[in-house]
Amino acid sequence: MQLKIMPKKKRLSAGRAPLMLFLCQMISALEVPLDPKLLEDLVQPPTITQQSPKDYIIDPRENIVIQCEAKGKPSPSFSWTRNGTHFDIDKDPLVTMKPGSGTLTINIMSEGKAETYEGVYQCTARNERGAAISNNIVIRPSRSPLWTKEKLEPIILRNGQSLVLPCRPPIGLPPPIIFWMDNSFQRLPQSERVSQGLNGDLYFSNVLPEDTREDYICYARFNHTQTIQQKQPISVKVISVDELNDTIAANLSDTEFYGAKSHRPRPPTFLTPDGNTSRKEELRGNVLSLECIAEGLPTPIIYWIKEDGTLPINRTFYRNFKKTLQIVQVTEADSGNYQCIAKNALGAIHHTISVTVKAAPYWIIAPQNLVLSPEEDGTLICRANGNPKPRISWLSNGVPIEIAPDDPSRKIDGDTIIFSKVQERSSAVYQCNASNEYGYLLANAFVNVLAEPPRILTSANTLYQVIANRPALLDCAFFGSPLPTIEWFKGAKGSALREDIYVLHENGTLEIPVAQKDSTGTYTCVARNKLGMAKNDVHLEIKDPTRIIKQPEYAVVQRGSTVSFECKVKHDHTLIPTVMWLKDHGELPNDGRFTVDKDRLVVADVNDDDGGTYTCVANTTLDNVSASAVLSVVDVPNPPFDLELTDQLDRSVQLSWTPGDDNNSPITKFIIEYEDAMHEPGLWHHQTEVPGTQTTAQLKLSPYVNYSFRVMAENNLGRSLPSEASEQYLTKAAEPDKNPTAVEGLGSEPDNLVITWKPLNGFESNGPGLQYKVSWRQKDGDDEWTSVVVANVSKYIVSGTPTFVPYLIKVQALNDAGFAPEPAAVMGHSGEDLPMVAPGNVRVNVVNSTLAEVHWDPVPLKSIRGHLQGYRIYYWKAQSSLTRNRRHIEKKILTFQGSKTHGMLPGLEPFSHYTLNVRVVNGKGEGPASPDKVFNTPEGVPSAPSSLKIVNPTLDSLTLEWEPPSHPNGILTEYTLKYQPINSTHELGPLVDLKIPANKTRWILKNLNFSTRYKFYFYAQTAAGSGIQITEEAITTVDEGKLAMASRQVDIATQGWFIGLMCAVALLILILLIVCFIRRNKGGKYPVKEKEDAHADPEIQPMKEDDGTFGEYSDAEDHKPLKKGSRTPSDRTVKKEDSDDSLVDYGEGVNGQFNEDGSFIGQYSGKKEKEPAEGNESSEAPSPVNAMNSFV
Repeated sequence: MQLKIMPKKKRLSAGRAPLMLFLCQMISALEVPLDPKLLEDLVQPPTITQQSPKDYIIDPRENIVIQCEAKGKPSPSFSWTRNGTHFDIDKDPLVTMKPGSGTLTINIMSEGKAETYEGVYQCTARNERGAAISNNIVIRPSRSPLWTKEKLEPIILRNGQSLVLPCRPPIGLPPPIIFWMDNSFQRLPQSERVSQGLNGDLYFSNVLPEDTREDYICYARFNHTQTIQQKQPISVKVISVDELNDTIAANLSDTEFYGAKSHRPRPPTFLTPDGNTSRKEELRGNVLSLECIAEGLPTPIIYWIKEDGTLPINRTFYRNFKKTLQIVQVTEADSGNYQCIAKNALGAIHHTISVTVKAAPYWIIAPQNLVLSPEEDGTLICRANGNPKPRISWLSNGVPIEIAPDDPSRKIDGDTIIFSKVQERSSAVYQCNASNEYGYLLANAFVNVLAEPPRILTSANTLYQVIANRPALLDCAFFGSPLPTIEWFKGAKGSALREDIYVLHENGTLEIPVAQKDSTGTYTCVARNKLGMAKNDVHLEIKDPTRIIKQPEYAVVQRGSTVSFECKVKHDHTLIPTVMWLKDHGELPNDGRFTVDKDRLVVADVNDDDGGTYTCVANTTLDNVSASAVLSVVDVPNPPFDLELTDQLDRSVQLSWTPGDDNNSPITKFIIEYEDAMHEPGLWHHQTEVPGTQTTAQLKLSPYVNYSFRVMAENNLGRSLPSEASEQYLTKAAEPDKNPTAVEGLGSEPDNLVITWKPLNGFESNGPGLQYKVSWRQKDGDDEWTSVVVANVSKYIVSGTPTFVPYLIKVQALNDAGFAPEPAAVMGHSGEDLPMVAPGNVRVNVVNSTLAEVHWDPVPLKSIRGHLQGYRIYYWKAQSSLTRNRRHIEKKILTFQGSKTHGMLPGLEPFSHYTLNVRVVNGKGEGPASPDKVFNTPEGVPSAPSSLKIVNPTLDSLTLEWEPPSHPNGILTEYTLKYQPINSTHELGPLVDLKIPANKTRWILKNLNFSTRYKFYFYAQTAAGSGIQITEEAITTVDEGKLAMASRQVDIATQGWFIGLMCAVALLILILLIVCFIRRNKGGKYPVKEKEDAHADPEIQPMKEDDGTFGEYSDAEDHKPLKKGSRTPSDRTVKKEDSDDSLVDYGEGVNGQFNEDGSFIGQYSGKKEKEPAEGNESSEAPSPVNAMNSFV
């Protein structure tokens, strides 16, 4: 019958389906672990599970153990054959069989010899279901024979000859490993010139005197017996031509001497193999080794090619200095002609090796065990390949099938046995033997015919827990013969589960591709065949998946900082997760810098080793999830290393280096510096920069410099430390490439020329003996060049020159190697002298009261006798137009550079008398002064009055006293007084304007309101206009009569309660006064000041000249009516400080300079005396009376 386990989605062809399904089921059945009860009841033919190798080489010093293990039900019995006949172990007291096993132990250590038991052994394991046999096991004892005694003559040969030292080891089993050593057991060095061949011989392509020694010893190591055999030492002596002639001279005639040359070059010839061609045969799967060793002088180099193809890339290896070609896992495709080529400077030779790859049998399809039920069909297939093609033969229970008992259910078809409608008696073990001349394969496969009702091997009521949205696999391991069919049901009364939702696997497993919450429940597996039925219940629970809801993120940190990774996990409430962190898929370092809390990993003081991938793994019993993040630890690069100088030329060298670690931040550039150890040791200079992808640089060099170089790498984080310095490189001396710079010719005296220059430094000298050739001649003359060679200095003085004459000058560098290129001539001048002539036609144009313009005619250039520096104006205030000879003011100086012939004099005082003169200036100094020129400045607006005091306040009058302006700047014409009242709400009343004669210093204002605050604005005037105003405030007194009347009218004033009330009111007023006093002293604004600022008189503003060039005297404080401390003091006096705003004060200095339009370009010289202060402005607090008045 057809064995159908379950419906499958993938269909097979009708003809092959039963066999393929059967084979699949048998493979899975063999893999399913049967429970003990099943093993107790189920019969099974024998199966060989362990056996000794086919070619079994034994150690003759130990007991012989031949393994043979097998399983089956019932347990098999064992028997052996030796050399094809039955081996009766009971008759040999040295042979025992392990109980329950077929393994033999032959005790040869007590007595007996291993050679006695050499032979071919085969084991048979048998029970009632059949017999399995082992391979033919060939037993051979290992052998490690000694070298035969031989007398070895010393070998004497001429330098350069070839030599082969034979080894010829004794034949052992297995073959020994050969190596050459000396008496001290040190391996002899090998090279392209000297090497060991595959046969063990030592080959010399050509000998050298250092090859002379007396202890060339060939050793053979027999690994199986752990013994080493030694050949007799070989003595080799290599002699030169002179030594050889001495030897010949002692024995031969004079005509037989060798020539002067000790050895002659020669083209290659092969030492092995012989001839031009050879053949090599190898078995498939082995290592193909091809060897070519050549002699010649110089030593030949070996190359390999395959004539009709290419050498396999991944399987080709070169050994023994390319003298041996090895191809591993050789196949038939590697057959062909291989050519080795030996080449040196005198020629080449080649040898062709024809390779044929044969093959011992290897499996294509090995026969597999069959478990069938009665009346079923089956097939055993045994398919092998080899070169030549192997022959297939069958055995049944160890007997050739041709003479085995006949079985009508089987039919043999070459490599296949076909079974039809088998019966239980058809059970047997079949052997397939595939053999050719290179070996054989033997495989056992049983046919076991069983009739068994279904059995379910999965434990009952197994609980499966699965994560939602994942596949759920519910097991139903079963056994039965015929093969049972499997059905699944959900719930107690559920119908069979359909394939459109579920997947039913051949091994009985039910798969739910995507398990959901509603998949939870009880599932029943039912197995049926014609002999019965079995069922089993399992249970399924679906759990929520574990998820990482906050994953660690990629981080880039600099070395030494701290980094943290976050990992938050959400999971099913019935599952307990464990969270662990991995670094690069391994455990975290055991380091206190790594700290892990519930949701976070923190790494402190990060170093380079901390870089990598950090993975958060959340595990439950059902699932695990992980999330990773990469930590890149960045820093400045490590220094480059392995600096090397190549292509060393006179003016260039190539520098190469190996970059250091970029510390995870790509290198952007390399900086190359050099040190000149000859001229500036210890000082490093910038040489050049190259991109970060470049590791070589062609450097330009200067002659006669002892260079060392170092390299630094730079990335986005900064620059590395310098590399170690390169080797030093001294360049050859050469003539200078350049001449001194900054060549100048200037005279220090009227009769000399001082030639100066910036000398070349040692780096620029290009050689020893640096000097300078200094040349000069007059520019406008016909004189020849005058030259002098001076030492390495920076100045040369030419004496006896005319005053201020132009010269052409050249300074040329030279050293012991020659002259620098011809320098360009520069122009200089001999020494200067003081100018001879003063500027003429000086004219003054007064622009306004503080500014004047001066013009003059230039001085002829010849009279200047030097480089024109400019013109200098000396001016001073001689006297005041009002008060002559009041005081003396020092002269002031303004310098106008270049050839200017006019300039502005700013900062003059109005209404003043000035004198000036003009002088020309050169590099030597000033010339004579021009005749003095006198001019007067017009009137200007006056400064503010020096002080303003308000005295003698009465009920309706106030007396004003003042002092005139300290700087009237003209004749005063009158004073202007403006005043206005301020009411209790701090509002300003109407403004009253009053003109006062200029000769007055006191004024009484009458008809004022009593107990009223007034604000006053006061300023002086000249013909030029109004000056700066000064402000003040004052209060008229209280009407005492009214106060007395009020006291008489109030009779209750004598009452106690009234007195207490008044005291409380007075205390409150006192507190308010104190608060107000403190605020005013701190500079706080108050509403009266804001009102005053808002109603400032627009007519009383500082005035300027019409041209707006310079502002006159001003005091910013005077624009603030209620400045801190400006309340009238007890003496009612206000002092106006001296103004510092005149331009005369602004620009005092040595060389004040102005442009033509009068703008300041320099400084004044001389000093201005300050006017003495005529009073001190009071900052005292207001008196209590005034304070009380302020609240009226």
